[in-house]
Amino acid sequence: MSATKKGERTRRRIVERAAPVFNTRGYFGASMSDLMRETGLEKGGIYNHFASKEELAVAAFEYASGVVRERFEAALAEESGTLNKLFAIIDVLGGMAGDPPVAGGCPVLNTAVEADDANPVLKERARGAMDGWLRLVGSIVKEGARSGELDAEVDPREAASVVVATLEGALMMSKLCDDPAHMKRAMDHLKVYLASLARHPGEEG
Repeated sequence: MSATKKGERTRRRIVERAAPVFNTRGYFGASMSDLMRETGLEKGGIYNHFASKEELAVAAFEYASGVVRERFEAALAEESGTLNKLFAIIDVLGGMAGDPPVAGGCPVLNTAVEADDANPVLKERARGAMDGWLRLVGSIVKEGARSGELDAEVDPREAASVVVATLEGALMMSKLCDDPAHMKRAMDHLKVYLASLARHPGEEG
């Protein structure tokens, strides 16, 4: 194995093992000793691959949000029809309450809350990931309106905002209260809401 390949593999291993530390403890709560323990490397070994703790935190966030993206892609690949696709998105986000992509919960929610004003670089990455989720939901709604599966008057941005904000709020409440009922109620409510946007046979439109 070439030195470059070996370096890439080591870098990826560091990121994969650091991601749960940052996602559980936060950027400020994750100490170098925590990161050294989880990666099995000395401080110098970590800094051979990352110029700073922040650079590692950003890479760990990108990895964690990428796992969520892969879950979306896998769920959507198995579905056809607008409502089925939207319900799949709800199931993926809702499923993070009990089966987080990385230990600690939703990486976008966690990073957005902690980095709000304290770490603009991480905040920007979290916002980028959130924008991606909103675009994904909005594009499915827009296509549904275009195909006639949803009411032509539905606002894709509004629907996306309601779906993502409701689920992220429910994730926070489920985690804070240690009660998954908050997420179940949110998921059930959103599915009823989205079903109400569907056009039915015979409707003008």
